[in-house]
Amino acid sequence: MTPRLRKTTRKTTMVLTDRQRSDLHAGIYEYLMSRVAGDGTAENDPFARAAAALAAADTKACRDKSTKAPVADATPILEKKWTAVPRLQRKVLELERASAQNTKMYAHRTGGPGGATGGAAGGATGGAAVDSGGKGKMIPRPPALHTLKGHMGVVTCVAIHPVYGLTVSGSEDATVKIWDIESGEYMRTLKGHTNTVHSLAFTPTGSHLASSSSDLSIKLWDFSTYTCIRTLRGHDHTISCVRFVPLPPTAVSSSGSQGTRNISGSSAGEATSSSKSSTTGIDVTLAGAAHLVSASRDQTIKFWDVETGFCVHTVNDHRDWVRCVAVRESDGTLMASGGNNAVILVHSAIGDRNLVCELRGHEHVVESVAFVTAPTPASESGKKRSASEVKRLEAAGDYVASGARDRTVRLWSIASASCLSVFSAHDNWVRSVLIHPSGDYVISSGDDRSIRVLDIKTSRCLRTIDGAHPHFVSSIAMHPSYPFMISGGVDQTVKCWQLD
Repeated sequence: MTPRLRKTTRKTTMVLTDRQRSDLHAGIYEYLMSRVAGDGTAENDPFARAAAALAAADTKACRDKSTKAPVADATPILEKKWTAVPRLQRKVLELERASAQNTKMYAHRTGGPGGATGGAAGGATGGAAVDSGGKGKMIPRPPALHTLKGHMGVVTCVAIHPVYGLTVSGSEDATVKIWDIESGEYMRTLKGHTNTVHSLAFTPTGSHLASSSSDLSIKLWDFSTYTCIRTLRGHDHTISCVRFVPLPPTAVSSSGSQGTRNISGSSAGEATSSSKSSTTGIDVTLAGAAHLVSASRDQTIKFWDVETGFCVHTVNDHRDWVRCVAVRESDGTLMASGGNNAVILVHSAIGDRNLVCELRGHEHVVESVAFVTAPTPASESGKKRSASEVKRLEAAGDYVASGARDRTVRLWSIASASCLSVFSAHDNWVRSVLIHPSGDYVISSGDDRSIRVLDIKTSRCLRTIDGAHPHFVSSIAMHPSYPFMISGGVDQTVKCWQLD
């Protein structure tokens, strides 16, 4: 005899409260009644029969709903809640995507993957220098994260604050504008120059900003008050470029600025007054730099005492317009310069500032020179670099990159005074170059409206951002640890690019 199978029914446990259940029934009842044709009393209408059955099952909830005065063309509450669900789902997905993007963008602040272990002012061990750990090359990718508009003329130069997430831009409209990198918001405008601003540079600690212009002046700005504290004059023509000379590690560890002066030195015969009446008010130790270097169309390079504002040394080795100058940020001991004579000169940035070597190979005007993007001794005060980090900086510290109007980017070795690589990826003049903090790439921009990432090891173009700006890309800048790169263009905009 075959045993009969007993059918079992599983009882579903409701999770609604009495109030929620009553509201649900009322909503369903309201929806059913809204679907009844005519006056709502048709007995053969399925919606009317369903509504009557629900009213019999929960008389109180349905009676409360039926006694309320109807609103003309009102959408039943059940329909509103039902359509709200997909809207909320889309919102959740958008927030999840934004959260994932922000996590990647700001990982350098939390010590996460690709992040700096030292926070926003961390050294090259995090952020852009993570490539050695295999967690990404950290090179710019399209599209631009932000497009910053506000200048009324060509954007000629950009610089990134060494501590905070801020960038500054200079323009042919004679102004300097400050922007928030993370939000892409305009912050303020610094006015004082009367002609094109050609170059901007922060002190290693970010306490002050220097700007140079065709009005034959260099202005020093206190970045805490956004005021001009000193105007330096001495060049006879357009001042093309300015850079601060970081204090050497030995000077940073010293507590007094007098020791700094003994290390940096100044040439005989130049003004070196330090009287209170002529001081700029800049604390050398606080700023992390004792000298400022400037290049000019008057064929000279001048060294300025940051504390007094006096010119302490003039280099006259160029025979034409000096368009660009770079200082090795990792120790502040070397300076490279180039210009219309197509020759790159490397000088000592301390002591007697003697000529170290000449680098020849370009066939046209040298528009830009750069050492490896690295943290300065002042920004790393109190921190110890790992052995691998020291080795990497020593290797990359020998590099100098240059971009010229001959459409080439060249990588040079200072030790051998020779050209290591020639990159011919650009289709027009190369306007700006920098060496990636990892020491593995050279990044360049030019009049072909592109930004290119050049691999040093393979001597090939690794990535091209065509149409980075609608017009010529005049300047680029990168921070040792922030996951951003900034570019400025003839289209009067500044763009922020995320690194991946």
